Amino acid sequence: MSNTTAERPRPSLPRRAAVTAAGAAALVGLAGLTVPGPAYAAGTATTAAVAQPAGPGFGDCPALPAGVDPARWRCEVHTAAPRFTMGEVTMALAPITMTHAEGPLPDGTDGQVWGALRSTPTAVPGGLTGTAPDSGARPLGLAIRPEYGGRSDFYTGQFSLRFRLLSPLLPHGCVIGADAPVDFRLKRSGPSQWLSTNPPLIAFSAYDDTFTAPAADHCGPLTAPLNHRLGLPAPSGNLLSYDATYTFRTYDQLPPR
Repeated sequence: MSNTTAERPRPSLPRRAAVTAAGAAALVGLAGLTVPGPAYAAGTATTAAVAQPAGPGFGDCPALPAGVDPARWRCEVHTAAPRFTMGEVTMALAPITMTHAEGPLPDGTDGQVWGALRSTPTAVPGGLTGTAPDSGARPLGLAIRPEYGGRSDFYTGQFSLRFRLLSPLLPHGCVIGADAPVDFRLKRSGPSQWLSTNPPLIAFSAYDDTFTAPAADHCGPLTAPLNHRLGLPAPSGNLLSYDATYTFRTYDQLPPR
């Protein structure tokens, strides 16, 4: 998987230590602060035409298992516009693109192979304190980036994600679901719609209002106040809702590598 973030210039150690202490104090002083935003009612997402996946295209299609028929396996590229409520934060994420392969195994059972997840960071409204400018300005800016959590089953709509938290005041390992990822079980909000048959492009809407949001871990001295600010862990009251499209090609139609 190739999710990268440009390296940010860091302040000198004495200045950074002072800024960290100030940031921690600001977070502690804002305990219980929430980020306002509309709640998305479960099951009310509407199917919408989302742009056909761009960027990686079919370049992330994984290698097939040995012994399968390439003409019966297809590479699917899925692009979604996620919105979520997690703990005390409600926001829309930058689009994510997930690629995987699926088809029959030699024994006749359904098979799947994970490819990749690509996305970019999204600024969290209010930053680290809940009142910082949303421009991501240092030092109190905060952004979130979804990453693959290691489990997926696209036949049943189950997959897992981790959410990396990015800020000049946080270490790179600061992640929601660092040790145990967030597991989603998607439910369709309505029937799928074929937007195009050549190339194939199918739109659908889905949601999950049952997942548990774990705490952020490995965030250094700001771990506890950051979790307080985000309302984590949150065993209930969470919601993932998004419109999505996917396209596909069978492996006998993909260009040789």
